[in-house]
Amino acid sequence: MHLEFSGELWFWRGPAPWHFVTVPEEECGELAATSSYVTYGWGMIPVTARIGATEWTTSLWPKDGRYIVPVKAWVRRAEGLELGDVVTIGLDVGA
Repeated sequence: MHLEFSGELWFWRGPAPWHFVTVPEEECGELAATSSYVTYGWGMIPVTARIGATEWTTSLWPKDGRYIVPVKAWVRRAEGLELGDVVTIGLDVGA
């Protein structure tokens, strides 16, 4: 399954701070339908993600009935991303 969407880069200050992009509601419905086939536990969904020319493997995290994409520091540096930027993300699910 391949998804592509745009979203705003936001920051979570929790005990282990991260930057994320929230998957839009429509795409979350598609992900929920396939999650039981690809999840490895806790609702996490493995993906290969792409922003611009940068690709990495990660997992989508379930949050508040949707999914969020963690965006690693090296990805943000490579693509020149700042908090609040709207980015287009491609996801290949189950990668």
